[in-house]
Amino acid sequence: MSIFPDDQAIAEAAASLCAGKLVAFPTETVYGLGADATNPDAVLSIYETKGRPRFNPLIAHVADLEMAEKLAVFSPLAKKLAEKFWPGPLSIVVPLRPGHGLADVATAGLDTVALRMPDHPVALALLRATGRPLSAPSANPSGKLSPTTAEQVRRGFSGKVPVLDGGACKAGVESTIVAVDGETIIQLRAGALAREDIEKAFGRKVARAAKGAKISAPGMLLSHYAPNASMRLDTAPQPGEAFLAFGPASAFSGETRNLSPSADLHEAARNLFSMLHELDATGAETIAVAPIPHEGLGEAINDRLQRAAAPRD
Repeated sequence: MSIFPDDQAIAEAAASLCAGKLVAFPTETVYGLGADATNPDAVLSIYETKGRPRFNPLIAHVADLEMAEKLAVFSPLAKKLAEKFWPGPLSIVVPLRPGHGLADVATAGLDTVALRMPDHPVALALLRATGRPLSAPSANPSGKLSPTTAEQVRRGFSGKVPVLDGGACKAGVESTIVAVDGETIIQLRAGALAREDIEKAFGRKVARAAKGAKISAPGMLLSHYAPNASMRLDTAPQPGEAFLAFGPASAFSGETRNLSPSADLHEAARNLFSMLHELDATGAETIAVAPIPHEGLGEAINDRLQRAAAPRD
């Protein structure tokens, strides 16, 4: 029988997280691969550790509603959902509050974030000890089964990721994700909290997200940030365009941001969303983007750029 970690183990794990390292921890749904959601390098480590990284918005786990409201703005209905089902397996997509402090890569450059307060004593103790929100997708290599025990996490990452053992997860499937539009609750992802239970608690039908709906939640990549400007990929800039460069770049008189002058893909990934925002804010009609190697984090960067450049309705 698993013995829950003591206060010292929790404190050590919290210190590691605050130092930018990863720690796997249990929730009632599945084990999460945790990182300080305010630290962009720590969040990038999640993608690198899981393998085949993709820019998806990550759920931010919070210790309580007070912490959540420092990060995002809750409508009356969203707050009622949190008060009813937190702690528990419900993630709520809400608009970010100005000055929220979350890393851009944690929200995929969006103006919303999915927040959740887990119902597990170890997770809650860890969140309180860090005093920070934690990004924590399932603690497994990409494409593998989600882990529901600490041993599964250890095997999945060959013991390279420290894990707090909190026993077997109660739910064993990921959280339900919802968004609120006025007085309508929209289910974005089915999960450990049944849609019928939400309907029973609130006396109303819960809508289902339309196929291809541009709503921000993990796995719903159509919701990712796309600039107002059109984009041209793998190309040099033309007069009148803005330019998103990578690596040593020749002089260009137009608005330019360089993802990484040294061609460091890690640095480029960290800068991607903020630099797209900056170039878009210049009012340029077109952003030209330099070629990015399709390897390592380059796969994620190119995936994100291709979606940002996709034809729009």
